[in-house]
Order: sequence, then structure tokens, then C-alpha cells
Amino acid sequence: MKTVLHALSYGNIEVDSSRKLADLKQLDATRIFLKKLDARVYNGDHEVPVRLYFPTEEAMEAGIAEGTTFPVLLFFHGGGWVTESVENYDRVCSRMAQATAHIVVSVEYRLAPEHKFPIPLEDCYAAAKALYTNQLILHTDPEKITIIGDSAGGNLTAAVCLMARDRGEFTPRRQILIYPAVGNCYTEESPYRSVHENGSDYLLTAVKMEDYLNLYQRTEEDRKNPYFSPLQEKDLKDLPETLILTAEYDPLRDEGEVYGRKLEAAGNRVEVHRIRGAFHGFFALGIKFLHVQESFRFINGFLNDSYLRNNILASSETK
Repeated sequence: MKTVLHALSYGNIEVDSSRKLADLKQLDATRIFLKKLDARVYNGDHEVPVRLYFPTEEAMEAGIAEGTTFPVLLFFHGGGWVTESVENYDRVCSRMAQATAHIVVSVEYRLAPEHKFPIPLEDCYAAAKALYTNQLILHTDPEKITIIGDSAGGNLTAAVCLMARDRGEFTPRRQILIYPAVGNCYTEESPYRSVHENGSDYLLTAVKMEDYLNLYQRTEEDRKNPYFSPLQEKDLKDLPETLILTAEYDPLRDEGEVYGRKLEAAGNRVEVHRIRGAFHGFFALGIKFLHVQESFRFINGFLNDSYLRNNILASSETK
């Protein structure tokens, strides 16, 4: 197995070939067919496609019916800000809708290097603002919306929540970061042990992460920007309740866990769970995969506890 992993963990990022390899996921024979609906939001003059996944027929009717709301997961996909798409994550989002009994809204943000930082982030922010302010076909309750993303999507999730706090246009209550890329260095100078221990033979390599950052950034100065690398933010107060899932054999493991500790130290409610034996990217595997099932147990537990807490708070405020 180590030999196979070593053979697969090679080279740098070549954009066209990496995208073609990622697009092979669209041929997935096990894709499930739930009720889906394509829509759009706008970032200025740019149209940002979004796809809505409904866990049941009843959820679709409730989600678009006047006077009703349904819990929503706003999802930003991974791919190093360079590859992947809503289409490639079709099965992941369908399974997520089923496993959580939430409507999932997946965002087709623009990719680097054609569209560098902060354009992908601004696309995601525009989608979040539209959802929180009821500008989509869905009728939403902001208290029932959770922002979630994996890898680069975890980075975008964290950055959107920072940006929302700073701009004050809407207030996310929950964020879920799945093996998020929140750091800004994957060279020998990285302070994180996971980069040095897991950065060469576990599919996602430190070399590839540096390539992704170089493709995403406009200038080297971007790496100091908290919206590019959330770990650079010095003030982490007043951020959403947070669930962070990391993978044991992942170069991003330690930075995600450090981000969780910093959020908690700033007074936020945080859960951090390390998925033992897992590699980066495991969340895109089938629902029967044990690490995926474990992840959804943590996700559902976090969501249920958060909703219960908020209901209790709402009741006490009413009294």
C-alpha cells in the first residue's frame, strides 16, 4: 500500500491535466438521482451558478413553498481553488442531502488561475449573502443555514464567515470545515508536523499545496491576508459555532486543528475531530466508506446540538 501511495503522490499541479482527471468523476456509475434544481446568484455582473439538492420530494416542496423553511447546508467544493466543480461533486452533495436531511446548495465559484484571489471567495460570499437574505428561490431561515466546505472549500467557508463578520451584511450561525486549507506555507519552513510527516506519500503533497497557493494568489502579499489564509487573522472573536474534521494522514491536519484551538481561545464554540486512518479527500468517497459514515455522525451530532441549543436560547429570550 505504501508503494502504491508513493507512486500516486507525485509531481506538480498541471492545470489542464488535473482538471481532466477530476472531471472523470462525472462518469460515476453509482451517482444517485435526487430532486435537484439549478439556479443562480450574482456577484456584481457575474452570474454564479448554484445547484440545490433536496433530500426528499417533500423537502423540495417545503423548500420553495411560501411561508415554510427547511434547514440548508451551503456547500463550497474542494479542488485547490483550481479544479473540481458542482458537477463533479454531484454524488457528494446528493449523499449529504440524504445523510443530513438538509437541502444542500452547492456553489460553482470561478476557479484559479484564470480567476485569482479574491474572485472565487467573492463568488462564494455573494452566494452566501443571497441565501441569508432570501434572494434565492428557497425560503430560508438564517438560523437554519450552515456553511460547509472541504479542503479549499473549507478555506472558502472560513473566509466567508470572517468576511461576513467584518462586513456585517449577514450573520452565519454555524460553519463546518472538512480538512480545511487555512495555512499559507507548505515548504520546509512550515511550523506544522503534519506537513513534514504527511507531505510526500499520502496523495495530497506539500509540493502540490504550494502549487495550489501559487495558482490562487495574485501576489505573495496575499498569503498574509486572513481571507486568503484564515490562520493569519489575529481577531477571531464573534465567529460561528464551528465543527472541524481533520484526517490523520493529511498535510493539512495540524493547521485545521490549530485553527480550531484559536477559535475556541477567542470564545467561540468549537468541536474538532480527527478521523483516524483517513487521507485527505476521503469525504468524496462513497457513503458506505467508514470514514465518511464517521464524519456524518459528527456532522449530524453538531447540527442537532446546535439547533437544540439555539431553540433553548430562543425560548429563554422569549420568556
